[in-house]
Amino acid sequence: MFINSLLFTNNMTTRSPIVSVLGHVDHGKSSILDSIRGTNIVAGEAGAITQAIGASIIPMDVIKKKCGKLLESLKINFNIPGLLFVDTPGHAAFTTLRKRGGSLADIAVLVVDIKEGFKPQTVEAIEILKGYKTPFVIAANKLDLIPGYKKQNLPLLQEINSQSANVQAEIDKKIYELVGQLHDKFGIVSDRFDRVGDFTKQIIIIPCSAKENIGLQELLMMIAGLAQKFLETNLNIDVSGKAKGTILEVKEEKGLGKTIDVIIYDGTLHVNDTIVIGSMDKPISTKIRALFEPDPLAEMRDKKSKFKSVKQVSAAMGVKISAPDLGGVVAGMPLRACDPSEVETVKYNLMTEITAVTIETDIMGLIIKADTIGSLEAMINILKGKKIPIRKATIGNINKKDYAEAESNYENNPLLSVILGFNVVDESGSDNKNVKVLTNQVIYRLVDDFEKWQEEKRKDEEEKKLDKVIRPCKVEILQSCIFRQSNPCILGVEVLIGVLRVGTPLMKNGIYLSEVKSIQSEKENFQVVEKGKQVAVSLPHVTAGRQVFENDFLYSDISEEDFRKLKKLSTFLAKDEISLLKEIAEMHRKHNPVWGV
Repeated sequence: MFINSLLFTNNMTTRSPIVSVLGHVDHGKSSILDSIRGTNIVAGEAGAITQAIGASIIPMDVIKKKCGKLLESLKINFNIPGLLFVDTPGHAAFTTLRKRGGSLADIAVLVVDIKEGFKPQTVEAIEILKGYKTPFVIAANKLDLIPGYKKQNLPLLQEINSQSANVQAEIDKKIYELVGQLHDKFGIVSDRFDRVGDFTKQIIIIPCSAKENIGLQELLMMIAGLAQKFLETNLNIDVSGKAKGTILEVKEEKGLGKTIDVIIYDGTLHVNDTIVIGSMDKPISTKIRALFEPDPLAEMRDKKSKFKSVKQVSAAMGVKISAPDLGGVVAGMPLRACDPSEVETVKYNLMTEITAVTIETDIMGLIIKADTIGSLEAMINILKGKKIPIRKATIGNINKKDYAEAESNYENNPLLSVILGFNVVDESGSDNKNVKVLTNQVIYRLVDDFEKWQEEKRKDEEEKKLDKVIRPCKVEILQSCIFRQSNPCILGVEVLIGVLRVGTPLMKNGIYLSEVKSIQSEKENFQVVEKGKQVAVSLPHVTAGRQVFENDFLYSDISEEDFRKLKKLSTFLAKDEISLLKEIAEMHRKHNPVWGV
């Protein structure tokens, strides 16, 4: 009742939903965004697209005009003013644009190459979306690259139905591969948009082509329809209220100095307003000198773009702010407008919000560094999802304190003596060999790099353990290669399986013979030789013709303790070594049935 009553007050209005675009590299994120923008830009048309800082606003009347009867089929009474697309597509923008409790984006478009399907960054994007609980639709892009596809300039479903039977079958196959991957990897139920029965329980997939402008009207229609139907209460704002926003970028502008690009998601911001902004150290307060919006139809990524000064902006909108004392402000930080008397209270609230992301939950774990709060949250969610422990996570470049924190793990678990840095640099100057530092500008690559390093390190550690036990080995005494009969006996042998080392105890038929005293080949001494090598070995306390003969097979005499260790390290043994280990155990069990059990 309270919400409904608010809808009738003069100051309440519905803002545009904020839409973010994510996806794997080269799957068409920018192309989708550019095509949506390009499709709806008509010079001189009333209500045409509006450029905002970091965002493109497509008014509802333009969407209705473009989508026509498609929107009518939804039978929804639209009151959202339009859609605000974040201009900078990708994970960085999505994770940067945050507010307390989640993502600033109300809904997201996940772009997937229909031919390639899910890639690592696609999986990461879904994990991030799930972590933020952000609803999303899938744009299955590059439909035109399906072999045999012929563009017909028809509405999407008619376009697909006009294709040959083979092409239609291939499209269906690719769609259901996506459906299967969503279900198998994430337990998410999905289907092609026209086949979805319950939009609250299923993710919709829209086949499209950014290049050929196919399916983009349907994509806009579904985003608008879902936002209107399921997000309406989240979009109600008090335009007379104090502005709330998130820093998208911090820039140096000629003639203005340091400025901030901000997405305002609630309230109205005015010139001369007092604002409080989160920073690396502690929140700062300042006063707005000027607000700027781009010229109509300006391309925001063009450095030559011009701006116009405005007196105020209301949510949802992007705006450039010029103000003094912006040092220490970074992307992803929250911004609040307030009365001068409220500054200290707002500072305290923002500090609480920022420090809530810094976690110290695990006694031992990785040290995590990131450039923004949102990136830090995304990393935490992904690592926690993989059950990778985190000792500490903070914003900013890597420093000496981070090294000290990481090194404290080394003695107990060197595999966790690691610093992961997303979009940051190492400014410590440290050459600490006990700490591994990994940095990257893509989260999934950073996590992949860590997992690969950890696996290699684990393998190295396990191989060191292998060096301390007697490994499975089988040798054959070569014919006409008994060089000395005894004292010590010197034999020519071939290593058939495994590794033969100096000091390896040898047995025959489960009975101990001797330890290898030395190994030699062509007058050169060796400590270890591998499978396939023919060498001469010296065996004390053995007499050829009495205990050993030509063509005999000798085996490494493994102790029960080493046998148990080798079973745990079996993933580092070759297949024939594992089979030989079983054979050696069977020999011993002829004399002791419970050997090695």
